[in-house]
Amino acid sequence: MNDRLKALADAGVSIWLDDLSRERIESGNLAELVTQSNVVGVTTNPSIFASALSKGEKYEPQVKELKAAGADVDTTVFELTTTDVQNGCDIMMPVFEASGGVDGRVSIEVDPGAARDSDRTVDLANKLWERVARPNLLIKIPATEECLPAITATIAEGISVNVTLIFSLERYRKVMDAYITGLEKADAAGRDLSTIHSVASFFVSRVDTEVDRRLPEDSPLRGTAALANARLAYEAYEDVFGSDRFKALETKGANAQRPLWASTGVKDPNLPDTLYVTELVVANTVNTMPEKTLQAVADHGEIIGDRVHGTYEESRDAIAALEREGIAYDEVVRILEDEGLDKFEVSWKELLETVSTELDKA
Repeated sequence: MNDRLKALADAGVSIWLDDLSRERIESGNLAELVTQSNVVGVTTNPSIFASALSKGEKYEPQVKELKAAGADVDTTVFELTTTDVQNGCDIMMPVFEASGGVDGRVSIEVDPGAARDSDRTVDLANKLWERVARPNLLIKIPATEECLPAITATIAEGISVNVTLIFSLERYRKVMDAYITGLEKADAAGRDLSTIHSVASFFVSRVDTEVDRRLPEDSPLRGTAALANARLAYEAYEDVFGSDRFKALETKGANAQRPLWASTGVKDPNLPDTLYVTELVVANTVNTMPEKTLQAVADHGEIIGDRVHGTYEESRDAIAALEREGIAYDEVVRILEDEGLDKFEVSWKELLETVSTELDKA
């Protein structure tokens, strides 16, 4: 067991891998990461599946079977991706059981084309939940304004959710409200609240990417926005889940919706490659990392305890300093949400095209 990763886990950070493929599953690599690198969860998205299927001979036998059965492209994508997630869930099941359902989770995202359609998102979430049929599944729903009701509806039905593509503090509070409202509805329906789990994926590195491109190369503000934003998100988390409203549900077994630090691979070579891991260490959080970042943390990440408490005023000052430079916070987070949805839709299209090509060859 790697000492640096163990220190991160001991500080209360659940280490999740931001990647999944049939090769990783069948080679034993995922199971190895669980035993040797403290990996206790997995996240996926359309980009990850597009990459896996574009270079994965492991998918060929199932593609041939599906083609023989007359499956179209959409059905084939659904079956390929849910099979991987099922198998990933099975590998993570011992972690799920040992952690009382907190970790050992695998996430799968609804079709990003439904990101502005709450009813369709709920329908897709139900289909994925029923198809994968594993208690340690998380359904990823984007945190668009339009999909807030979908978060409430799926939670109310007892479906565990990973709310993704969160950039703004205001939207994050709405996400937490949607989750708690869902719990209240689940409680009214007589559901066991202890079985419902959720994480809120707050995106980190892309904030610096968008902000820093507007700053001079020598600006001391470069590399400050993302950490400030994430740390203020944790302050909001403490506020909401420390409220009387949530505590009333907690007495009935409800689980807090943990913050998940997403997009934690550092894109600027001038910044430390472990920045969005070591500087966001705080209890009751998840950090989902691409393997390159996981390896960097294992190799040289300096874990020196809680890096969030005590930083809230400093973080507010950092956002205010950017505003004084003419960088409007609200504009930045709006652009990032739109770009994030666009990227996932492009990846989804690539995924469909890749599968279409494989079906033609099968």
